[in-house]
Amino acid sequence: MTRFDANRLRETLTVADGAWATLLRQRGLPARTLAEAANVRQPELVLELATAYLAAGARILSTNTFACNRVALTQRGVHEDPERWNRRGVELAREAATGTDTLIVGTMGPSGRMLRVRDGDRGAIVEAFRRHALELAAGGVDALLLETFSELEELLLALKVAKEATGLPVIASLSFDSGPQRTATLMGETADACGAALDEAGADVVGCNCGAGVAHALPSVVALRAATSRPLWVKPSAGPPELDDGRLVYTLTPDEFVHHVPALIDAGANIIGGCCGIGPEHIRKLSAMVERRHR
Repeated sequence: MTRFDANRLRETLTVADGAWATLLRQRGLPARTLAEAANVRQPELVLELATAYLAAGARILSTNTFACNRVALTQRGVHEDPERWNRRGVELAREAATGTDTLIVGTMGPSGRMLRVRDGDRGAIVEAFRRHALELAAGGVDALLLETFSELEELLLALKVAKEATGLPVIASLSFDSGPQRTATLMGETADACGAALDEAGADVVGCNCGAGVAHALPSVVALRAATSRPLWVKPSAGPPELDDGRLVYTLTPDEFVHHVPALIDAGANIIGGCCGIGPEHIRKLSAMVERRHR
């Protein structure tokens, strides 16, 4: 039985983990290796990063399974069955969290297709989401995390499929990076409208991640909180990376990251972590700040 408690999450402030793909590359994952493949090919890197997030104070740990969706993988030219990547991703998270009360959430990303313009086979997308959710559930996650979606219609579809297939709680998170205040998805859907739609559709937690970066996250958090009373998940990125000698580098420091967090908490965020460019040191600073607030 899942240990997920929406009421507790709504009444408390919980620290989540940071990025996976960008941090695994910083820690030695080859540029041409898909981050999720590291679950099988370089599991020590995944376990080390998971352990670092927990040591930094994260109490929600996501699995390194974002792109383990058959439609998304096919678009990237990968034809390997990701079931083993999904199962191993959960195993590594569980191993890192042994002896703790950490919640393990199984990460599912979008298909890479746009349903609004009938891009791709809807049936194939549904089946890819169903299999992804079932494989993570079989591994023993406490909840499912649908993150970095840029189209509300696809997220609503994934939410419905995941709920029906597994019965697990679902966190539904969109990426907002468009519009004057960066409060719209790539498809132009506003944060308030998305929050209301996800609430009505039965998402257990509603939120935003990645997007334009932590410096621009506040308006989206305000809009989401106004649209739903459900626990609010907020995991912004470090913002756009810079190109340094052919490599993408995220320059946002842990202190700069934490500078923006109190406003997000005051706006109603219940779960705070980070996305691209946010690593264990950012989470350590975040955890210390959250602890000071609750003294």
